[in-house]
Amino acid sequence: MSKNYLTKTRISGQWAWRTIEMMESPAFRALSHSARRILDRLEIEIAHHGGKDNGRLPCTFDHFAEYGVDRHSIAPALREVEALKFIEVTERGRAGNAEYRRPNLFRLTYRPVGRALATDEWRSIKTEAEAKMLSKVARANAKRKHSPVGDCAKSQWESPHRKADFNSGNSPTTGHGEETHTTSISASQRGEYTPMPSLPILVPQTPSALLNIARARF
Repeated sequence: MSKNYLTKTRISGQWAWRTIEMMESPAFRALSHSARRILDRLEIEIAHHGGKDNGRLPCTFDHFAEYGVDRHSIAPALREVEALKFIEVTERGRAGNAEYRRPNLFRLTYRPVGRALATDEWRSIKTEAEAKMLSKVARANAKRKHSPVGDCAKSQWESPHRKADFNSGNSPTTGHGEETHTTSISASQRGEYTPMPSLPILVPQTPSALLNIARARF
């Protein structure tokens, strides 16, 4: 075998491999542009570790942003790649001050971990429709998580016995100047509960008794 042939079939420098089977899979074809960049950056990280430490790969939001992933797209893309089973978050990081902050740790499912073979969970996704559904649901979770706080959630911070504020046009004190005129406000306007008046209990009457009642009224 000639030396020139060996030179042409070798790759100089570090390289990352992906099987053609994975690249043709429904899960891989459903990946968004941001999700593919997430995979690229994690493959760079494992290369920086000499091909080792899969399952303990630290990668921060800053790393993904420096690689070109928009910061608003990082979290949805991470959920997407995880839902399509190309990665596993082996340890969840946390935000905070520098001394308490720590990054997520990742495992690429299509790479071996030590002497253990790759698990390739992405193979369990059989159809393109299933892959698109998983991707869509994973990315939509961000919208639900950051949805505006509703009235029900707001009420938990307010005392249920707090009276309504009437500092508006319908205020009890509507006068201006030195003299203040106080208007009367019903219980219903104040938002208070008003019990219904008790109704008389109807007792069945005989025909003669009903006739006497009618004569007394008229």
